[in-house]
Amino acid sequence: MSCAVRKTLALPLLVPQCIQGSRRRLSFRTLFVTALLLAALCARAQQSRSIATISELQIQLSNHINQEKFASALWGVKIVSLDSGKVLFEHNPRKLFSPASNSKLYTVGLGLERLGSEYRIKTSLYSAAPPNRWGALKGDLILYGRGDPTINARLHNGDIYAALEPLVNVLTNRGIKRITGDLIADESFFHGPPYGSGWAWDDMEYYYGAEISALTINDNTLQVLVSPAPKVGAPCKLTLTPPTLFVSLRNLTLTATNKAKSTIAFHRPLEENVIYVTGEMARDDAGYKDDITVHDPAALFGSFLREALARRHIKVTGRVRALSSTPRSLQASHARRDCELGFMESWPMSAIAREIMKPSQNLYTDLLLAHIGELKRTTETPASTTSEDLGIAELNRFTAEIGIKSGDVLFEEGSGLSRNNLTTPDASVALLQFMSKHKAADAFMDALPIAGVDGTLRNRMKGTAAAGNVRAKTGTLRWANSLSGYVKSAAGERFAFSIMLNRYNNADRGRSARQEVDAIAILLAEFKGRSE
Repeated sequence: MSCAVRKTLALPLLVPQCIQGSRRRLSFRTLFVTALLLAALCARAQQSRSIATISELQIQLSNHINQEKFASALWGVKIVSLDSGKVLFEHNPRKLFSPASNSKLYTVGLGLERLGSEYRIKTSLYSAAPPNRWGALKGDLILYGRGDPTINARLHNGDIYAALEPLVNVLTNRGIKRITGDLIADESFFHGPPYGSGWAWDDMEYYYGAEISALTINDNTLQVLVSPAPKVGAPCKLTLTPPTLFVSLRNLTLTATNKAKSTIAFHRPLEENVIYVTGEMARDDAGYKDDITVHDPAALFGSFLREALARRHIKVTGRVRALSSTPRSLQASHARRDCELGFMESWPMSAIAREIMKPSQNLYTDLLLAHIGELKRTTETPASTTSEDLGIAELNRFTAEIGIKSGDVLFEEGSGLSRNNLTTPDASVALLQFMSKHKAADAFMDALPIAGVDGTLRNRMKGTAAAGNVRAKTGTLRWANSLSGYVKSAAGERFAFSIMLNRYNNADRGRSARQEVDAIAILLAEFKGRSE
């Protein structure tokens, strides 16, 4: 028995009243049960006691990550004080891990460093010549995008046409009433395929795997709402938002009896704009909705813009056609961008950073990387070099500039959807330290999810010292869980941390990988000691 337990047994106040008041000799069984009870109380008190020294914190962290249940998993942890610069704890700091969406920390950091927090992305309208005095624009109207992610209904009170209003105003302000040619949706600013390197094919019909396009509209998704019919056996009702004829719905659903289990599923074959809706829905079901990706988002953008112009009585006599950077597409077009009629601008980079990191938005991250890459293209750049290639090259230059060791960051795309992205806890903490002192530090910090409050951390660490305190980027793939960011200890010291857990199978083990990762952040928030 430990000294603490022996001392506790000596205190009569902690012995049950029935034992204190008894004058008869205590049985061995009674003493044994009492000792077990007091030992449990002592252990609980030890667990609840705040950690007061670095050595105690290190023991707690080591005990946590070295549990038997993690025998087949791989932990990477690094914790550094932003105030003293000291390393409080590290475990496998130089090993490469799959960071999942922790990759976004790097892309957003690159964006704030290279572009600045006030930078905005332009979307322009061009023509071969100005309109004549009667309001006719002879020839094609060219819609030219550079990767603005903020033209969507979600950021404009659910109204896609409100999002397009600045572009419509460009034409009305020029007195344009009629366009005699085509409306060309020109996405040729970006070079390369519409998917990130290393993406899995089955990611691409889900909202998080939307196609990458210099002309992005409504997150390159449409929402399908499925509602039960009044009659059992009848097809369910399907509603598309925003309404458009750009995609077609194949309704293979049935309305089932009350309380039946819903089995609704969506499928859009690759490079098609046919959405198959299958399954059953109970007649008393409230309905189900999901965001479905579209193929050729530039053409979808053009179709929405044409409708927006029609609503303002501006007629386009030609058709809508998309123009990409492929040689075949460029050769097929005779579009001339001689005259810029006007443009609209995105939200500032600081707001884009928030829209990326709070909800962990893959598309916006890869748009940002491609945009940065294209700003580096020169006349000597080979035509085969993609926007993504150029963006990754610039990211590698950035990480080298801030002192991250060569080989510690091996990315092939910007969002972390690729299972092939790799980085180390060492590199992630170095990035966090650099950004904490950057001129855009506030924008970077404000973009991060807050534990128990918002973003991807809104439902995590509630009711703990980490809630409202930890600001960190999450990362989740099937066998990868990560959390990297900032926390203030109970003593007020600021820490930067990177926690990565790969290959953990938590089946029948009680807590999820997220909870195991969060436990470390909570320990840091509760820590009462100081590194100095």
